[in-house]
Amino acid sequence: MPNTLKILAADNHDRDAAGLHYVYPVVSRRAGGVSVGINLNPNNACNWACVYCQVPDLQRGSAPPIDMLRLERELRGFLDELLRGNFMQTRVPVEARRIVDVAISGNGEPTSAAEFPLVVDLIGRLLAEEGLAGQVVPRLITNGSLMGRAAVQRGLARLGDLGGEAWFKVDAGSAGRMAAINGVPGDPGRVARHLARCAALCPTWVQTCAFAMDGRGPSEADIGDYLDLLERAGTAKLAGVLLYGLARPSLQPGAAQLSALHAEELQRIGARISEKGLTVRVSP
Repeated sequence: MPNTLKILAADNHDRDAAGLHYVYPVVSRRAGGVSVGINLNPNNACNWACVYCQVPDLQRGSAPPIDMLRLERELRGFLDELLRGNFMQTRVPVEARRIVDVAISGNGEPTSAAEFPLVVDLIGRLLAEEGLAGQVVPRLITNGSLMGRAAVQRGLARLGDLGGEAWFKVDAGSAGRMAAINGVPGDPGRVARHLARCAALCPTWVQTCAFAMDGRGPSEADIGDYLDLLERAGTAKLAGVLLYGLARPSLQPGAAQLSALHAEELQRIGARISEKGLTVRVSP
């Protein structure tokens, strides 16, 4: 393990923090500890282009072929370092010194990798080998756009079998606002169907980034559209909503338009969501 690693912090999700190709540790403010990230998009390619994205040199595209042997070597070695080395003591703040998840995420949409179901199997196998099954959550962080693919559904079903969960991105409930935020043609009905399918296969949290654009936060109509989408997906099927604000600067062309909402405004939006019977966790 390189000895030049910096102390991890919630406002820095550097994918090179461990000097590895696929595996990177972060302190996750939403998960509440060390998240072992699996970056299946080291080519910085994604089928979306969210205006708040922190990925440098983001490009449109899919994940490249995944070297499964290298990924296994990196993940096995890093779990060993966390459990038996001095990484926790020297690189992690005291309050975050616990492994909370192994998260399939990274610099693009991870389910665009053909190997996604194999990656889920690998995580399950290594967690079991280390005696971490049932303690460390295998997690997928996704924009949900490829939920119609059979391979993605197989991977999600396996994730559910392992006691894992999905974090499914929904930032808006109208076509226009989806296009403005996520950089893709918006289709609220399709998003609701994909969200419902995801929740049927695996415990699913909605993850939502709320912020101001050109000084204006979400309007009452925007919030109403968003809540309508969640209701169309079936709020009873969802584990809850992870509502968060801007913690790190965007590296996209529209970054100058964005600003963080006050914590009180995030809490107000969270209260509106709670009225629908959903558990809401707010991270300013």
